[in-house]
Amino acid sequence: MAKNTGQTGPRAASAAAKTLASPSATKAEKSAAASALAQTKTADQTGPRAASAAAKTLASPSATKAEKSAAASALAQTPSHK
Repeated sequence: MAKNTGQTGPRAASAAAKTLASPSATKAEKSAAASALAQTKTADQTGPRAASAAAKTLASPSATKAEKSAAASALAQTPSHK
């Protein structure tokens, strides 16, 4: 498995912060947002549980654009499979 060195950018970090502050965000949405925020300015990767939460967020019809942005950022930082 190759190391993915992607980092959360400023726009995705802002979306993740909005998701964490949202009282209506679900546990899965907040988990994905927290994973994305944890990966700002670091080469850490999204773990399997956070990746699963991010996938649920992306599939959720009720998730906001900010929540989906944070989830996409977290998923983009999962380990690469080569």
